[in-house]
Amino acid sequence: MRNFQTFSLAGLCLFVVLSFAGNAFAAAQTTCPVMGGTINKELYADHNGERVYFCCMMCPPEFAKDPEKYIKKLKEMGQEPEKLDR
Repeated sequence: MRNFQTFSLAGLCLFVVLSFAGNAFAAAQTTCPVMGGTINKELYADHNGERVYFCCMMCPPEFAKDPEKYIKKLKEMGQEPEKLDR
């Protein structure tokens, strides 16, 4: 029984650490946050020091209506916008 408790405690600790890690394990952006297509690196918008890429010309105007909504959506997908050098 003691081995099970140790394993359960270790699993719980790992879960807590990863939960608080947040975006530390986020991947680079590959998906458009507006329509969900594969990004085209020639189509992008810069917002608050981050560059967000899109799949088609219809997406940047939609993104501009509510950038925070789409950045949040991107992060929820486990992807991170590109950080711009200031």
